Amino acid sequence: MLNKSLILSVFALLFCFSVVAQEKEKKTKRKKLPKEIVIDTVLTREPINPLSPAKAAFYSAILPGLGQAYNKKYWKIPLVYGALGTGIYFYSTNNKEYNRYRDAYKRRLAGFTDDEFYFDSNGNQLSSPRVTTQGLERGQKFYRRNKEISLLVTLGLYALNIIDANVDAHLLQYNVDENLSLAPHYRFNEFDAKSNVGLTLNLKF
Repeated sequence: MLNKSLILSVFALLFCFSVVAQEKEKKTKRKKLPKEIVIDTVLTREPINPLSPAKAAFYSAILPGLGQAYNKKYWKIPLVYGALGTGIYFYSTNNKEYNRYRDAYKRRLAGFTDDEFYFDSNGNQLSSPRVTTQGLERGQKFYRRNKEISLLVTLGLYALNIIDANVDAHLLQYNVDENLSLAPHYRFNEFDAKSNVGLTLNLKF
């Protein structure tokens, strides 16, 4: 019993000394602190413009690449015109070939033998055409199909240009502030000795 009471009294004295020492430390720190005026900083954010995505999409619909310029993504403008230019080129080429085969086919049906396929590369008329009438039919189908595909691809690229401008305008106003964050967390449950994995949503005002 004596040993226990002695140990308790020693711990009590040490505890008192530590409390007194902490109080003295706090007082000395308070004395050493210089007198400064602390000003709270207020972070100002740019206001969100809900019409910005609609404007960017509208500008790109009027003139491809204009929405990208509105979003200040100037490096995308050559890509937009390169993609649309490629689609228009293939459409124009296939349309030209389709018209060639169609005109020659019409003259064959009318009984003429003077279409371009009745002549060689030097302009000499041949006894039999380089492309038969059945070949002209197949050529028309082939180039008409390619022309339609080229047109659909070009329209798709035009629509993609509008969507890209709209999405970019949305992302430019996306809030990536630390006050709003979504992060994974891992926690060990002490009650059932199992680990829990999940997502934590932090929202600070």
